[in-house]
Amino acid sequence: MIGGGYVGLVSGACFAEFGTDVAIVETDAQKLSALREGRIPIYEPGLDAIVAGNVGAGRLSFGDDLKAAIDGADAVFIAVGTPTRRGDGHADLTYVYEAARQIARMAATGLLVVTKSTVPVGTGREVARILAEERPDLTFSVASNPEFLREGNAIGDFMRPDRVIIGIDRDNGDDGAHAERIMRALYRPLYLIETPIVMTGLETAELAKYASNAFLAMKVTFINEMADLCEKVGADVHDVARGMGLDQRIGRRFLHAGPGYGGSCFPKDTRALTAIARDAGVPTRLIEATVEINEARKQAMAERIIAHAGGVHGKTIGVLGLTFKPDTDDMREASSLPIIAHLAAEGASIRAFDPQGMAAARSLLPRGVEYCDDALSAIDGADVLVVLTEWNEFRALAPERLRELMRGTTIADLRNIWSPETMRAAGFDYRSIGRP
Repeated sequence: MIGGGYVGLVSGACFAEFGTDVAIVETDAQKLSALREGRIPIYEPGLDAIVAGNVGAGRLSFGDDLKAAIDGADAVFIAVGTPTRRGDGHADLTYVYEAARQIARMAATGLLVVTKSTVPVGTGREVARILAEERPDLTFSVASNPEFLREGNAIGDFMRPDRVIIGIDRDNGDDGAHAERIMRALYRPLYLIETPIVMTGLETAELAKYASNAFLAMKVTFINEMADLCEKVGADVHDVARGMGLDQRIGRRFLHAGPGYGGSCFPKDTRALTAIARDAGVPTRLIEATVEINEARKQAMAERIIAHAGGVHGKTIGVLGLTFKPDTDDMREASSLPIIAHLAAEGASIRAFDPQGMAAARSLLPRGVEYCDDALSAIDGADVLVVLTEWNEFRALAPERLRELMRGTTIADLRNIWSPETMRAAGFDYRSIGRP
């Protein structure tokens, strides 16, 4: 497994849990040192136990020697980063292609090379071309196996997935039989629990990942727009979402109104898909609008807070939650970043708490943000309270305790974690998303 980041580490650990011998190759010395010492460099519930168990069992190892890792291996997975390329929205494939070149130089014949990273359509073909160019003597197979791991739920998503998508290159000499045999063996435990395994072509597998994330991003954006409409007409977005979600054609997931989506996948993948479609000459207006609406929404949320508070200059704002979602330490594209930056630029003093995200947030948020040891410390003396991430521990905060600690009474709950009736009864000027 080339890459010990989120995808590589979770996938490698879970394959090891299935009984496969896995060597994870990581070139970042600090990250590699942490992994070898049993320290998990990311926050993902349950991952530390699976890593420790499989390292102890001898099925999982970490190193920086690619040649040693692939010596005798049946397959090598490329699980490196594919960040958004500056200027055009395309995924930056520099690390993917460099990994392919390194594999080619060190591989023995018969190796299966699998892209696990989220990559644009055509990447698998380019990986095959690079392998053949670097080593004309090498016999190899290529496949695409996109990940569908939700941060905070990644272990369950890998071990009990809705589906597994495997793209096979059928244009080689054996019609993809070698690649399919290895991939079926790797996922054999999921066949036993009758997980749907979708065997398809390289291009289809690559596009399926982008299409899935773009559709979910559109679903989030749709319910956010419905929330705005609910506020104008006196409806409740929770009941609207429930009424929609009970329709099995729609489903209830990702119908939770909030300040806009973030994270490592949705923003990057929606931009990349619009770039792919643009290059292909196919308009993707729904996705393009989704990207624009989501970016505008984050700024609009900051303006909403300012209006609700009657201005924030000189006021202290307590912020609960910084990460883009709970049960992760991921700050990438988090709504908190533009919202807090806007509030600070308007002259507010920010006191923030997040159970996992503060270390990563320090380099991303404006100087002057005060990071607190717990939720009550962030709330103490605040003129305004803002909820940006729906960590469960915030839901349990008693309104009476909040009222004792806060200097003001303004609460902007952008995740709808509290009851409007309860908060207003406690004396708060409380406003949430999409509720009367």
